[in-house]
Amino acid sequence: MKTVRSDDHKFHFPKGELSGGLFVRPFECPERWDYIMASLTEAGLTDFVDPDPLDMDLVHKIHDANFVTFLQTCWVEWVADGNKGELIPTTVPARRMQQHRCPNYIEGKAGYYAMAIETAITETTWKAVQASAAIAQTAQNIVSNGERTAFALCRPPGHHAASDLYGGYCFLNNAAIAAQGFLDSGATKVAVLDVDFHHGNGTQDIFYSREDVLFLSLHGAPEDCFPSFLGYADEKGAGDGEGFNVNYPMPEGTPYSVWGEALDDALKRIEAFGADAVVISLGVDTFEKDPISFFKLTSDDFKTYGGRLASLNKPTLFVMEGGYAVEEIGINTVNVLTGFLGAASGS
Repeated sequence: MKTVRSDDHKFHFPKGELSGGLFVRPFECPERWDYIMASLTEAGLTDFVDPDPLDMDLVHKIHDANFVTFLQTCWVEWVADGNKGELIPTTVPARRMQQHRCPNYIEGKAGYYAMAIETAITETTWKAVQASAAIAQTAQNIVSNGERTAFALCRPPGHHAASDLYGGYCFLNNAAIAAQGFLDSGATKVAVLDVDFHHGNGTQDIFYSREDVLFLSLHGAPEDCFPSFLGYADEKGAGDGEGFNVNYPMPEGTPYSVWGEALDDALKRIEAFGADAVVISLGVDTFEKDPISFFKLTSDDFKTYGGRLASLNKPTLFVMEGGYAVEEIGINTVNVLTGFLGAASGS
């Protein structure tokens, strides 16, 4: 298994975020990458690949052009406006407020494009964001060119980024970019399976009216956790996409026995859909010790469900998302990958 990764992830490291009424060190931190790399090396998964340059034409098939321009230029505007700290908006469109007109001033722009305000932008965030999307694109190309699987070690993550929104630590939607890349490379149907604890609201938004991408998300019930406003079971797609969006919201304390039943149903739906390729939004914050989640999967459970994913016997791309029990993130990530590889080699 090839792993695409880049040291450029270190260019995104805000000083803090708001959590529990306090300004705290971000849960999404650079050492997450370090622990994953260490565990990959220990497991012998050392076929590391540098990303190719990012194809911005592919990005623009997923994201609004004005939104991408905002990400590219917002820091310069922020500093030019006299701001001294990191870019965090203080106002966002709320219910019944005008939402289709983007303000001219930078703080207004940031609020317009933000889906949450815990995610700061720094001077070099865009460099890391580009690298992360390039990693997903490169790993997708590896699979499209004949490899059974690949791992895109993306940081920052992407599944909360909608077509024109950032937040939840996400800026460009790496999994969606990869899914579109598969379609551009000849696939007719792609499934995106999001196993992160938090609902993949951004991926849902991007593909909600499309029938060529089946999106399935296993996550904490939105009435009880972030992102709060999407992820209900009755969200099933719209227009041409009706029936191609499947959510599995689950309550606090969900163990693997229950979570695994949802996974089995999702795998059956992917098989029935006839996907030519599968993108796994791999968040390991379903872990029982994760500090900002409430599922109860153990480290061994990750290896078990990695093997279940291999049962699809389809080209499969793993795209790194969340996971904030930092000391265990590498163990749990590698357990998914080795579980998949072990089952795939026996199939």
